[in-house]
Amino acid sequence: MERNNDRHGRWRNRTVAFRMSEEEAVLLNRLVALSGLTKQDYIIDRLTGREVVIVGNPRVYKALRDQLAAVYEELRRLDSMEEAQPELTELIRMIAVILGGMKGEESNDK
Repeated sequence: MERNNDRHGRWRNRTVAFRMSEEEAVLLNRLVALSGLTKQDYIIDRLTGREVVIVGNPRVYKALRDQLAAVYEELRRLDSMEEAQPELTELIRMIAVILGGMKGEESNDK
């Protein structure tokens, strides 16, 4: 049986569970996809206050493209931003943070 270790080689033998609404679960899955991390690592980083570092790779770029398309479709459906659910605005905020970080990487590379 393979041991489940964290990034520091410590054995992960504790289970933590909680309930979420369908909307919260969808948002969590979207944020995890954008991060490129596993759901477990993403949740642990967020809960412990560690910065979630997103490293651009093909999976992250695909998730970014897919989430931007989903946001676009949702915005087209709305008559006004007042109708937007908080999960949509959080997703837009996260995409903006990621894109802002990518812009910073590009300027550092030059």
